[in-house]
Amino acid sequence: MSATPRSDAAFLDTVVDRLAALPAVRAVALGGSRAQGTERPDSDWDLALYYRGDFDPGELRAVGWEGEVSEVGEWGGGVFNGGAWLTIDGRRVDVHYRDLDVVERELAQAQEGRFRVEPLLFHLAGIPTYLIVAELAINQVLRGALPRPSAYPDKLRTSAADRWQGTAHATLAYAKANHAPAGRLTETAGALATAAVQMGHSVLAARGEWVTNEKRLLERAGLRAMDRIIEAVRPDPERLLRAIADGEELFSAARSSAPGPT
Repeated sequence: MSATPRSDAAFLDTVVDRLAALPAVRAVALGGSRAQGTERPDSDWDLALYYRGDFDPGELRAVGWEGEVSEVGEWGGGVFNGGAWLTIDGRRVDVHYRDLDVVERELAQAQEGRFRVEPLLFHLAGIPTYLIVAELAINQVLRGALPRPSAYPDKLRTSAADRWQGTAHATLAYAKANHAPAGRLTETAGALATAAVQMGHSVLAARGEWVTNEKRLLERAGLRAMDRIIEAVRPDPERLLRAIADGEELFSAARSSAPGPT
């Protein structure tokens, strides 16, 4: 006779207790769709593991859960400095390492409107370092205590909206001057897609809405019409230049719909 699967609540409680007991861990939080109540039955479980000082991934590996556990810094060494892809009781669980010293520093930087953009696998435009601040605002703290931003900082709304918008327009301007006139379809399509994500960050920053990933960024920012623009491109300069112009028009409409900081 097969064992009765544990309920989601019992499963989560057990896993979080085990993570919270690891040396150097100070807090564990639930993130992703399950923290926001938008999950599907097959959605994975996103857990952020906040540590202070030296965290040894070997301690997590020693728990014996099936999957891949990275070293600290293996995911690029930035604010997303590592994690694990696990399968526990038949459920997919992603664990992200969060260095509390880094989190507190980036929270202070965000309050002053300062941030960096770091490359990260699977993210077209990279990630802003204030993404880990967005997690503090959105995620559910399950064990321990974490700082929470009281609101989206006004200085960050201005700086992020302006910087991302400038980057999006620069991305298209480069494609317009170099790739489109040469009929380079792949490079131009890539620039359109990347610029759309960059512009999505700009629009949501202007609204004061936190972003934790790119998955629904275009929908939230009113930029899903970029699909039709990219579908229409062909490897000839005239069509590629037309696509860039259409992208610029779409960006202007989306940005004008986003209110500026109060």
